[in-house]
Amino acid sequence: MRDTLYEQVSRIGKALASPKRLELIELLCQSEKTVDALAEAARCSVKLASAHLKALRQARLVEARRDGKYVYYRLADAHVADVWVNLRALAEERLLELQTALQSLAAPDEALIGTDRATLLRRAARGELIVIDVRPAEEYAAGHLPKARSIPLAELRARLRELPKNKPVVAYCRGPFCLMSSEAVALLKKRGFRATKLSDGVAEWRAGGLPVEV
Repeated sequence: MRDTLYEQVSRIGKALASPKRLELIELLCQSEKTVDALAEAARCSVKLASAHLKALRQARLVEARRDGKYVYYRLADAHVADVWVNLRALAEERLLELQTALQSLAAPDEALIGTDRATLLRRAARGELIVIDVRPAEEYAAGHLPKARSIPLAELRARLRELPKNKPVVAYCRGPFCLMSSEAVALLKKRGFRATKLSDGVAEWRAGGLPVEV
């Protein structure tokens, strides 16, 4: 009986023991997506994405629904997102190789927001800084940080006039592994804005017990 108990728990570990499946989970932390959208975002074939999603579904980590010819996937519940955040945080803490890889991703002059989450919330609420969400609009609609504005990275260059230059701008995307906010900060700095990157995404914000707006 004890072996059976451990075996059942190990199903979750086996389902998560794939870099591509972890990436798919991170993408689903943002919003419900079709198989095609997941395959494109994860840079793999639809066939491979479907196989990984099948493994995640068998472990009861994701659910699916059909709408016409499209199949949409979503996380089974918020606990799955929490597992991803905690697993990644543990890896960052324990693995020097991951720490080195993260450092290599950051530009030499890239500034991370140097304040705690509660302070960021208060400053954004008081209008002392501007928070922008540079993810695709559908991900923003599914859930975003309080007071954040939706300016997808693809639209940022054309919408710079919407941002005041007399206030700091904080950009965020899908979490520490996402580079969209780094690209946004680089563009903003070139155009004379005081810009910083927030490493948190919506999943990290929720895991920290902070509110998310829909």
